[in-house]
Amino acid sequence: MSEPVKGPASYFPSIEKKYGRPVAQWKDLIRSSPLSKHMELVSWLKTEHGLGHGHANALVAHTLVAHTLGEDAGRARA
Repeated sequence: MSEPVKGPASYFPSIEKKYGRPVAQWKDLIRSSPLSKHMELVSWLKTEHGLGHGHANALVAHTLVAHTLGEDAGRARA
């Protein structure tokens, strides 16, 4: 049996269900934004895309960490 998902990724199933987009699309949207600061991106997702704070925060945190660790190789921020 696998360990339960922890951290920001634990929100992903409910994000996909509630907003009808795969997490990969949200992450692409975040990476394509001209914004770069965590809370700027969270506020943008909340105001422009109607996400709740927790969901926006989880997506931004996971995306920025992956970007910092180089897991987004080939997907440079604009």
